[in-house]
Formats: sequence, C-alpha cells, structure tokens
Amino acid sequence: MDDSKQTCSTERSVDPSLVSEDGKNVKAVLCQRCGSNVLCPGMALFAEKELFLPVMRKKTSIGQSDGTFDGDTLTAHWLVDDMYTFENVGFTKDVGKVKYLICADCEIGPIGWHCLDDKKSFYVALDRVNHE
Repeated sequence: MDDSKQTCSTERSVDPSLVSEDGKNVKAVLCQRCGSNVLCPGMALFAEKELFLPVMRKKTSIGQSDGTFDGDTLTAHWLVDDMYTFENVGFTKDVGKVKYLICADCEIGPIGWHCLDDKKSFYVALDRVNHE
C-alpha cells in the first residue's frame, strides 16, 4: 500500500480555494462531526496518494473486524510530516502496519492514515474533513 504514487499537484478535482500557490492548506481543517480543529491554515501540504480508508465510525470499532473493511480509496490528502503539527488528532491501535487518524474529541474516523514504516508522513483525506 505504501508503494502507491504520490504527487504534489492540484490537477484533480480539488477545490482550488483550499490550496495555496505553494501547495499548502489555505483554510483550517475541521472534524466533519464535531467541528474540532484538526489543522491550522498553512500547516499541511496537498498530496495525491491512493490510500484505502475504512468507513467512518467510532474509534472502538475501527480496529475490530474480521479482516475485511468497507471503505473508500481516496487520493486527495493533506500531508503532515510531524504528528505535533496537528491541533487535535488521535490514533487507532495498529492495524497491520497502519494507524488510522481520528478526531481526538469525538473519536470519529478514520479521517486519515499513517504507515508505521514512515515516521514523517501523516495523511488527512480531504473528503473526510471540513474546511473553514
């Protein structure tokens, strides 16, 4: 899953008002459910990478499964290189070599993805968050 292609362009159908000329988030990134601030403006870089995220649900049921997940393959993400850049994010228990990112306040997720092999890449899916 980590071998997928990654580019830093805005050629896809991403709202151009979300991405600055230097590829960073123009608006704050918020939880869709509770509105909690996940990232401040200018703190993440737009990246395209195919990642599979299970359907949104509470943290307690994300890691509990028979090994099969319903979900979406998403390509538009905010890339953060340091976990301390986030204003408010939580992590699930390890699911293989992946930790899913969740809202730390309401524990809904996953809103993003982090491979344990790559300590400097935290992805937040644009489709799983609001922007304000």
